[in-house]
Amino acid sequence: MSYQQMAVPPRSAHLWRYTPWPRVHPTKVEEVPQADGIQFSIEGQDANAFQRASDSDEIARVFLDELGGTSYRLDIKGNGQVIHVRARASGHIAVGHLNLNVKGDVTVLLHLTGEAGWCGLHITGNVNPNGNLGYGFINELDANTKLLRCEDWLVERDASLESATLSVGGFNCKSDLRTTLNGTGSSIRQAITAHGQGARHDDHHIEIHHLHGHTDSDLVTNAACSGSSHFVATGLLTIAEGADGSDAGQVFRNLLLSEKARAEAIPELEVLADDVSAAHGAASAPIDPSQLHYLMSRGLSREESESMIVNGFLIDAFSNLKNEALTEQVRTRLTVHLECELKR
Repeated sequence: MSYQQMAVPPRSAHLWRYTPWPRVHPTKVEEVPQADGIQFSIEGQDANAFQRASDSDEIARVFLDELGGTSYRLDIKGNGQVIHVRARASGHIAVGHLNLNVKGDVTVLLHLTGEAGWCGLHITGNVNPNGNLGYGFINELDANTKLLRCEDWLVERDASLESATLSVGGFNCKSDLRTTLNGTGSSIRQAITAHGQGARHDDHHIEIHHLHGHTDSDLVTNAACSGSSHFVATGLLTIAEGADGSDAGQVFRNLLLSEKARAEAIPELEVLADDVSAAHGAASAPIDPSQLHYLMSRGLSREESESMIVNGFLIDAFSNLKNEALTEQVRTRLTVHLECELKR
């Protein structure tokens, strides 16, 4: 079905409750406008153009497919290397598609920047049996950019995916991140950190599907919101019938730095197997006044004290990851971002 044949999803649909599709679309909702391609720069790896063959019936993915833009495929035989992918979005509307086919052990860092009015990005990936992928996504788009980001991952038997997201750019951001654990022994550790400032709106929808037994997932999101910013995290963990021995958990934490800041945390579990471990939790709170007082009593200003607390809180989201190269990169970019904000 083409985009223009599809009905606009209602706000009653969980995916579009907090960020309805008309708010995501770059122009009039019935249009498929012209788009430029995201400029990808990939170090130390050959990238080949690929023919997209989308069979999705989900409106965001169909829309990105019809917009076109640039499309690259990376076939990676990993030996422990770190691959940097720089993506720059320019112009009125910029769209890009990146497909990763991973064998062996590798870390891929995707750094998204640019001043496009609207940016669409679709990442698809397959982690082959016994492979290990560390994947980092850093969003440092211009503060006036809208972002639509979709990711679809397939993790095969005895393979692992460690995923880290640092979301500090863009004005209105919608992310739909989906992972399927498609073999016994497969696993995902996923960490999302977001910093909301001004009137920034950042909506993450995360799905993890356990199709086989003895699969593991661990999801952590930490968001710090100031001004009138709004952060949303909805997480759906599904464990299929017969997927016994699976272990799944998700935790959402939000730090509210102003009276007008808002945060929504909606964990969900759908468990159809009996012998599993599944847990979820969510919490939202302001900064602990005793922590602030402690730091200020040792000579730090209120702004410096708050920045230090926010830094520690956001970095803690990555504590569930084991890939040192991945965590070092995202922690460094987070620290640089917060230092820049403190100097403003």
